[in-house]
Amino acid sequence: MKRHLLKFLSALLLPLAALLLPLSTMPVLSAPNDLVAQTGDAHYAPIALPNSAADPNSPPPELAKVPIALLIDLSSGQTLYAKEPDRRFVPASITKVMTLYTAFELIKHRHIKPEQRLRMSLSAFKDWDHVGSTMFLDPTMNPSINDLLLGIANVSANDACIVLAEGAAGSVPNWTALMNGQARRLGMKNSHFGTPNGWMDEGETFVSALDLTKLAEAMIVGHPDFYHRYVGHETLSWNGITQYNHDPILGRIEGADGIKTGFTNQSGFGYLGTAQRGGRRLVMVVAGASRKHERDAAARALMNWGFAAFSSQPIFAAGQTIGEAKVQGGTDRHVNLVTPSGFAASMPMDTKDPVSMRIVYDGPLEAPVEKGSIVAALEIRIGKKAPHRVPLVAGESVGRGGWLARLRDGLFGIVT
Repeated sequence: MKRHLLKFLSALLLPLAALLLPLSTMPVLSAPNDLVAQTGDAHYAPIALPNSAADPNSPPPELAKVPIALLIDLSSGQTLYAKEPDRRFVPASITKVMTLYTAFELIKHRHIKPEQRLRMSLSAFKDWDHVGSTMFLDPTMNPSINDLLLGIANVSANDACIVLAEGAAGSVPNWTALMNGQARRLGMKNSHFGTPNGWMDEGETFVSALDLTKLAEAMIVGHPDFYHRYVGHETLSWNGITQYNHDPILGRIEGADGIKTGFTNQSGFGYLGTAQRGGRRLVMVVAGASRKHERDAAARALMNWGFAAFSSQPIFAAGQTIGEAKVQGGTDRHVNLVTPSGFAASMPMDTKDPVSMRIVYDGPLEAPVEKGSIVAALEIRIGKKAPHRVPLVAGESVGRGGWLARLRDGLFGIVT
């Protein structure tokens, strides 16, 4: 009788004893990289795909002439081709993409306005008159920020970058500080900007292909209206002068709409470009080519191969609940995990590889949890290829709980 009574008291008191410990001492499950899989792998039947002459296992031979190349499918987040994606290189005029993005952010937050007019300083005119590609600006002109952005995006106007930097931020160093702040925010770990236009600066400005694709995605997804307004024009006429865009795929590849070429003797020929077909968008980088025609051929071949050799297959619709995550210290113990946008998988043509998925997150999540915040990821693997991850957001808000929530978490922590 006493033995049964002791067992009963132990079962009752152990959970209560756990509640006396500070919340911070409660164990938190962990896994490699601090990620906890909260669902088992779910395997799906192979998807039948149409035939194609392009071989997903044989990238274009033109890529042999460029030391750096990367192709990303923004629709799925997958890498379709990578050659030295983290290698640092001098971007030359591709730097101007960060100047454009920085300007878009400033416009969004109403720090500057497209109709705002700026004047070229005498010192800027002295340093940048007819230096490289320009809009032929001088101190007597009164261009709008709208004019400057069009010139930067489409005719690679070095002088326009300086006028924008000085007029919007007060000085070129102030502007490059804004650029580097944006780079850090976007997670561009192998990038630094010492100039707004990419002119030679003894290697102070450098990027990686992977970082440039992050920048391109932030621009296209975060500022779609500005992107289509300013980027991807085949010609630009301003102040009676018409100039042509040197983009190697614009007007030559179906769906191409930008972004930016770059060249100096130090950097060689590079390009950050994108194209969209049927809602599927690819972004690519080719860099370090010795000759212009080699860069252009590699860019066109890589983009065409990406669309021909892979097919985008929808997996989940936007706003779909696909699982839940545990919450610690909240008014609820779980939060639904929802897709912020439609998810697709880039599948090699004629593939028979299975698709597996799992939900991963660093958990349990700490309350409060805000609805719409990114709290987890869906990891997708095709066959034996390296997995890729897409974000999942909280389907609802979970407030911070009181002592009852701690009591509940302690009880469930012992029992489960």
